Amino acid sequence: MNSTTNPEIELSIVMPCLNEAETLEICIQKCQKFIKENNLSAEIIIADNGSTDGSQEIATKNGARVVPVAVRGYGAALIGGIQSAKGKFVAMGDADDSYDFASLMPFIEKLRGGVELCMGNRFLGGIEPGAMPPLHKYLGNPVLSYLGRIFYNLPIGDFHCGLRAFNRESILKLNLNTTGMEFASEMVVKAGLNHLKMAEAPTTLKKDGRSRPPHLRSWRDGWRHLKFLLTFAPKWLYMFPALLLLVLGVLGLGWLLPGDQQFGSLRLGVHTILFSSAFVIMAAQILSFAYLARLFGVRENFWKETDFIKNFRAWFTVETGSIIGGIMIFLSIALAVAAVMIWGKTGYGQLNESQMMRLAIPSMLLGCLGLQSIFTSFFAGLLTQPKPQNVLH
Repeated sequence: MNSTTNPEIELSIVMPCLNEAETLEICIQKCQKFIKENNLSAEIIIADNGSTDGSQEIATKNGARVVPVAVRGYGAALIGGIQSAKGKFVAMGDADDSYDFASLMPFIEKLRGGVELCMGNRFLGGIEPGAMPPLHKYLGNPVLSYLGRIFYNLPIGDFHCGLRAFNRESILKLNLNTTGMEFASEMVVKAGLNHLKMAEAPTTLKKDGRSRPPHLRSWRDGWRHLKFLLTFAPKWLYMFPALLLLVLGVLGLGWLLPGDQQFGSLRLGVHTILFSSAFVIMAAQILSFAYLARLFGVRENFWKETDFIKNFRAWFTVETGSIIGGIMIFLSIALAVAAVMIWGKTGYGQLNESQMMRLAIPSMLLGCLGLQSIFTSFFAGLLTQPKPQNVLH
């Protein structure tokens, strides 16, 4: 159960912690100095993820509040810390002494001005030599942040900066639930999908003070970030690839169904028609996934329903989908019958392969599309059913 804020506390600084005894004390002391110098009403929370090196005792000795979080993971620790926070605003940062907590005041000022999520940007503030592995600095973070900006149209230059501050209530309403490192992306993405007011503040990154390797695993956690970005961007994951396949397939069919065509030294015929039909079938399947994913996202409050989806849903009912599918299946059968009749005129002997395939392939294509239309409409109908309500007996 989420705790409520304390009107006397403006800021909660939350640090996730798993065996950070080497650096935890200096991080807490820097936070305390920042709080004192800026005359803030604030608390320091250590969201402990099961440390076995005495981190809890260090935190308590230095005046921080320890919140035990049983579920393992960077995201799980932060969710536990945020839920336990008493402040109106929450600032989060790693407990490895890589971030400068003394630079938090620009974040707080933006929050006081109405911003709901202020992200740190290490590329604007500066990355000290050795503070970030080259793979992360030149590939991982820039590429994933670029994809995030493209997919979600967000003005955020550093999606994965660990130093950020936000309005606690606004973030809690997002129902963040990823337990791993992808939590960093989830917060930004869902904030954007819910139209939270966002801003950036430059921050510096220095080499952390730990002697052990970081918890981050480059390829595993990079993939988890990418997977999250794609999962919540059905337009990019489904629609654009599907439209490309659809255009290629339709162009191929339109060009080759009347007869074979010469393309340079290549003669294209029924075999290319087969691939073109496959492109159209794949496009239809992926587009159905795009539509169903959008409906599921609306149902689960991941994003708002757009006017286009709302109008399309009103038109593409189970009845409409079944009628369209039925017509396609009828045409599929008609083409199959026509092909058999043409074959019969030859006494069911030698086939004219080119002629027969130009009937058989469209027949197969229409049958597949018809079934896709029917079953997609039923699945969409299921997703648009009202959610069950609790009824008192």
